[in-house]
Order: sequence, then C-alpha cells, then structure tokens
Amino acid sequence: MRRHGTRQRVPHARELGWDDSLYDGGAGGAGGVAGGPDGTSGGVGSGGTGAGGEGGANGGTAADAARGGAGGSRRARKGGSRRNGARPRNRRGKRRILLWVSSVLALLILGTAGAGYLYYRHLDSKLKKEDLTLGDKPMADHKANSAGQTPLNILLIGSDARDSEANQKLGGAKETFGAPPLADVQMLLHVSADRSNMSVVSMPRDTMLKMPKCTDPETGKVYPASTVNEQTNESLGRGGPGCTVATWYELTGITIDHFMMIDFAGVVSMADAIGGVPVCVQDNVYSRNSQGKGSGLKLEKGENVIQGEQALQWLRTRYGFEDGTDLARTHAQHMYMNSMVRELRKGAKLTDPGKLMSLAEAATEALTVDKGLGGKKLYDLADELKQVPTNRITMATMPNVYGTGSESGRVYPKPGDAEQLFEMVRDDVPLDGKASKRKPPAESKDPAAEPAEIGVLVRNGTGSDTQAPTSQRATTVAGLLTAEGYTKAVADTTPDQSARTEVLFPSADLEGDAQAVAKSLGIPVSSAKKSTDVSGVTLVVGADWREGDTYPKSAAEGEEKTPDTARALNGADDSECMEIQPGFTW
Repeated sequence: MRRHGTRQRVPHARELGWDDSLYDGGAGGAGGVAGGPDGTSGGVGSGGTGAGGEGGANGGTAADAARGGAGGSRRARKGGSRRNGARPRNRRGKRRILLWVSSVLALLILGTAGAGYLYYRHLDSKLKKEDLTLGDKPMADHKANSAGQTPLNILLIGSDARDSEANQKLGGAKETFGAPPLADVQMLLHVSADRSNMSVVSMPRDTMLKMPKCTDPETGKVYPASTVNEQTNESLGRGGPGCTVATWYELTGITIDHFMMIDFAGVVSMADAIGGVPVCVQDNVYSRNSQGKGSGLKLEKGENVIQGEQALQWLRTRYGFEDGTDLARTHAQHMYMNSMVRELRKGAKLTDPGKLMSLAEAATEALTVDKGLGGKKLYDLADELKQVPTNRITMATMPNVYGTGSESGRVYPKPGDAEQLFEMVRDDVPLDGKASKRKPPAESKDPAAEPAEIGVLVRNGTGSDTQAPTSQRATTVAGLLTAEGYTKAVADTTPDQSARTEVLFPSADLEGDAQAVAKSLGIPVSSAKKSTDVSGVTLVVGADWREGDTYPKSAAEGEEKTPDTARALNGADDSECMEIQPGFTW
C-alpha cells in the first residue's frame, strides 16, 4: 500500500470489465450533485453522523422545526444519477471548483472535507491533523487483487468532546465538561479494491474489549495495555484518535489507512449547510422521559425532513428508538447516512455555490484527520468514493451479544459472526452479497512437504469473552491430523482465542505446508494466513468448530455471506422507518 507521496489513480471496475448492468440501478446510483460544466456527471458521496451520548438538555425549539409530512404516509424517494445538459466550457471556473468541493465533502455524514482544485490549500490549513495510530503493533499491508488494486479503509469517529462553548451547549451533561472525550461513534468505511462497492461497519460504543498500549504523542504519556475489558469509546481518551485506530486494528486485524473525527458542533454546522435529510418514524416520538433522559428529538409519525440541531438529535437518540440501546442508535445513524447519500445524489441539495462553500468551511473547521490525509489527498479520495453506486453501499453493525451481571447492557463481539464480518472486510468481500470479481486465493507455488514431514502445533481457540473453551479440543484435532498422516502434529496447551479456525505460518516457504494442512481437514484455503506471531505451522481451532471431527460446511460457506446479526442495510433502501420505543410517544 502506498502510504506516502503521490496517490496513484485507481481505475474503476468498469474500466476493467465490470458490468454495472448486472445490478439493479447499475451505475445510475453513482451520479452526482449536478453535471459538470462540460456535460459530465458530477457525482457526490455523502454523509454524516454525530457523536453519541445523551443526557443533554437540548431544548424543544429546534425539535419542532423542519417537519415533513405526518400521518405515516411516505413519499417515494428514488435515488439515481443526474445529468445536466452540456454547458459552455468557459463556465468552468468557480462552479467546477465548488462541485469538486461537494464531492469531497460527501464521504458519509460523519464528515469529511476537501476542496476544489484551487481551493483545497485554503481548506487544508483549517484541518487539524494527528498521528494515524498510537499503538505499538505495526499494521499489515493490504493484499492486492488480481488487477493490482488495494482496498481503502477509513475509520470515522464521532467525538463527544465538550471542550468548547458550542459543544457544551449542544452536548449538555455539564458534569462532563473538560473530561477526556469519548469516541461515541465508530464506523469503519471500507471501499473495495476495484471501487465497485462500499461497506460501513459500526462498532457500538458499549462494546467491551481490552485496550492496546498507546502513547500520547503530545505528552509522551504511556497508557499500558489493559488487562480487563473496557468500554471501547474510552479509547479516544488514551492519547487521541490514533488509539481508537489501534484498538480497532487489535480487535479486527483490518488495516486502517486513515481516520476522520468530528464533534457535536461540526455535525450541526455541516447538517445546516447540506440542508434537510428525510427520515421516517413509525409513531410520534419524543426522546425525553420523566427523568430528563433523552436527546430532545420530537417528530411526528411518518416522514420528517431534519437538519441542523435536529439532525444531531436524531444521530444521538437512543431513548425512544427500538429498545432504547446504543444498538438502536447505530441503526438510526445508518438510516440517516443512507438517506443523505440518496438526497445528495439526486442533485437537489448542493446546487447553490454559497451552500457548497459553507459546507466546505464548516466541515474543515470541525474535522481532525490523520497526517497522511491532508491537502490534495482528500480531493483525490472523493474522486474515488463518488464512483460507488448507491445500491452497492452497505451499512452493517458488528454482530454482538449482551454482557451479564455487572456488565449487563454492555455488549461483546458475537463469537463467530463478528469475526466472519471482519474477515469479509479484510478479504474485500462485498457485504451486499452481490457477485465479486475476486479470484479465489491462489495456492502457493511452493509445493508442500510430505504430511509426515510437516510439524503442526494445534491450539484450542474455541473460547471467547462469553464462552468457555471446549475441553481438550486441541488434542482432538491433533489426533485428526495424525490420522491424515501428519504424525508430527501436537497439541499446545497455550491458551488462545479465535472466532474462526485459522492455519498460521511465519514465512512464505511454509505457505504450501499450511494450505495442505487446511485442505486435509476441509478448512478453506483462505484460512491459511501469514503471521509473525507463530514460529511454525500453527492450527488455531476457532469458535466456529467447537465440536465434531469434520469442519462445519456452514462455516466454510459462511465466508461469503454477511451474518444476519450484522443488520445489513442497503444504501438504496428507502423503505426503512424507525420503530419507536414504548413510553416515548406523544
């Protein structure tokens, strides 16, 4: 992966033979805000998501504004491209620049900003920049596809920082003023290597996990790796967004190229500049109970067009939506982001140069990005993102299970399902279930040794944070390998934990041996992976194979299917309407 210097242009899939007509809507969803001055389509990505956390004293004045139709009826909204007629080339100028600005700003609502060809230097000077990762574990390079392309992963972070007058007014919760910020919204934006599809994976802020070691780049303070589970949103207070990046990498193994972080005031200013976004609720909703808990959001049943502070309220609401948890809030954020994408790509929102300028200024002032994403790279990034059709965008939530006892209400990654989702992102598998041009993993050119000559260490990784490991599992599987002729297979008593079964190898000369071990037990060849954490071929029996002598067929097939527990939502789906929690209607 090229991390420094000039970004090379990545050809779109269509240039390499991709046929968009295979999908509903085809390339039409990739249209833009408006056609370019020379008659070309503009193309805009989209977006926004606010910082989480409630309890604020948001008033009801903004909640009564910008209401759409009531009574449960919903007008049809169909996305698609917009193409203006040809215009004289001498009208390029500022209009063309601002169209590029809007393209860059359209990353999905958690925010991004960029600039037109001449304007980006001014905007770049306003961006705050920090280190990409504060962890001490180096990230692996991307694996290129058959065309030599690599995927792009950006961690989007919503901060609940109450460190300014604007943020304190919007965020409420006076007792937290001046406290370390929390990463209350965390979403990984994955753009496929061929730029044909995009996925967004949210991790609930209540997720419990162990934090990696992080070093604050400003103070030099070292935050040691935690020995007990902590809530993931606390990662931001361990030196900054680079620690949130390190935490994600530690859990998922997904290489992260960039991050973008925005706060309360940034969400409001961007939402105001963009204009209204349609959302739907199944009943009248007022997110405020007798104890004063709630975001203050007040909407009538049916479709409502929200913007500004009301958009922030929607993005922060948990009390009043579905079961009143952070999972409900995550679903509402996905609905908003998809709606934003559809609205911007209709071309009805950002046709006013003044609004485009306002959006660019608001976004850059509110954003913190990694040091590798400043300047023209944001401009180039938007050019890549706008290529993805709306109906190839998928929103998903990390599959999870609730904790028990003192951690009731907190969540953990769901064994099997969470790792399956992470692996799909790592392997660049589309979450929308549509055909992929990926070729199956190539078998190693280095031939495998005879089974009796291959040493294999077998570890029991069937346990998880919520489930005890299967007793003697490593011994059982080592016996299966011995029966297949791998007489040097031995069980290792070292405790391990893995959602999926993997065959790890330390160097390229052992890849063929690892693949042979996998095939002998019916494990997918893709599970053979290079790892610096092992010294020889090591089979880690995961939670997907807790019992039985045969690797489950469903586990092998599941690699290409997004788990139902991820609540996948397609970007072109405008039928979603938020279920309202009992006790929060009016």
